[in-house]
Amino acid sequence: MTEPAQGLLQDRAVVITGGGTGIGRAAAHAFAAEGARVMVVGRRTAVLAETARGHAGGIHPFGADLADPRTPRAVVAAAERELGGIDVLVNNAVTMGSAPLGRIDPDNTRDQVAVNLLAPLFLTQEALPALESSKGLVINVTTAGNQRGWPGHSVYGATKAALDFLTRTWALELAPKGVRVAGIAPGPVDTPIAEHAGLDPEGIAQLRARQRGRVPLGRVGQPEEVAWWMVALARPEASFATGLVLPVDGGASVVF
Repeated sequence: MTEPAQGLLQDRAVVITGGGTGIGRAAAHAFAAEGARVMVVGRRTAVLAETARGHAGGIHPFGADLADPRTPRAVVAAAERELGGIDVLVNNAVTMGSAPLGRIDPDNTRDQVAVNLLAPLFLTQEALPALESSKGLVINVTTAGNQRGWPGHSVYGATKAALDFLTRTWALELAPKGVRVAGIAPGPVDTPIAEHAGLDPEGIAQLRARQRGRVPLGRVGQPEEVAWWMVALARPEASFATGLVLPVDGGASVVF
């Protein structure tokens, strides 16, 4: 894989939700390496500080609960104060629950819908004036797994499928204003999401084995491999790309 040239995103202002671990942390580091000024947003301030460690002035932590309807305004205000605006908004924060129909928990469902769907919707809406001013880019992180049924994860998959639809619709709505919208749909990636969903180490090992068996490339991806595509979409050479939802999944989405 060819690394992007250094400094092509110098002084661009990038906001990444769910920036404490996994894909969000990798994206923050990748954008910062290109010279961007990054704000990472999430519930856990300690892990956000870990993301920012070693990137003084380049990565700014901002602790906030994305399920709180007051958060979009606070995030945009902080980005304008700390970064001077928003050139790239990465809607990456996610929460997951696992239950088949008949055992779906209402509180967990509300949290998934709030974080995975409503937060990107209302944060993007709040950020729209800043994005219009910068002729910016919105990247929605969805999932390659919603191309087929996913027993036990109907709520999670539904929120991500809805985000795919929003991505394509916003791309059409915002193109006349010079704002691009794209989706990144990761397949199985080595992140803490399974642990956060309550799986123990044995369960995670079994999950990874099943995932490797379903991926044509025979392995799970790394967060940095997803982050590379985010940076690529933000580069000047990608300025004609909008409305796409790009699978980064080792070929899993094309397996029958």
